[in-house]
Amino acid sequence: MTPTLAALRASTLAFSPLPDQPDPSWRVLEAATSPAIDLALPAHRDAAHAWLNAWGCRIRKPRPGEPGVFDAAIADWWDGWSAELPAPDAWLVDLADDRLDALAACFTALAASPAAPTRTLGPTAASKLLFALRPKALMPWDNLIAQGLHGARDGRAYRAHLATGREWARAVLAEAAAEAAEAVAEPALVAGLGRTGWSLAKVLDEYCYLVHTRGWVPPAG
Repeated sequence: MTPTLAALRASTLAFSPLPDQPDPSWRVLEAATSPAIDLALPAHRDAAHAWLNAWGCRIRKPRPGEPGVFDAAIADWWDGWSAELPAPDAWLVDLADDRLDALAACFTALAASPAAPTRTLGPTAASKLLFALRPKALMPWDNLIAQGLHGARDGRAYRAHLATGREWARAVLAEAAAEAAEAVAEPALVAGLGRTGWSLAKVLDEYCYLVHTRGWVPPAG
């Protein structure tokens, strides 16, 4: 079911009762990769690794003398796939269908990339890293969100996730415009929800996390 503006107002409060509460791990990532994240740079790959672990991915750092499996794999992926990402200023609502097709392929390759000697990055960490690369446009997920909404965690499901989020975002922006009797820009809408500087991709992910991972039920009405 498409989340309404009222449901998002409730979910943002349930997720973080203090408006515009900073995410310390995100601030660290931004500071380490300013002015823009570029995974061709070793320091940026290291910052992304640390941020993924702060977001629960538990990708082991190599011990002294061990090969940097994650670092090498992410550098290779970036070299081959970064051109397929949307522009940094693109929003979720802007993604065209052919872009979704390309992003599904990006995701599939990233999820299959080695992260350690005995594991790949996997679908959850891949979606989170894509969000870190394009936080205005690309919604992350976890296993329960992916299974609950799409019944799978493969590239086709990731495409469906972005398509679903895109339609939700468009619907919420249309509802906000009707409520205000004028067009409402996404940054203004998100700021009004207590998420200044973020995006509907982030707000909708919070909603999905609460509903599918935590079992939260939006208030009626």
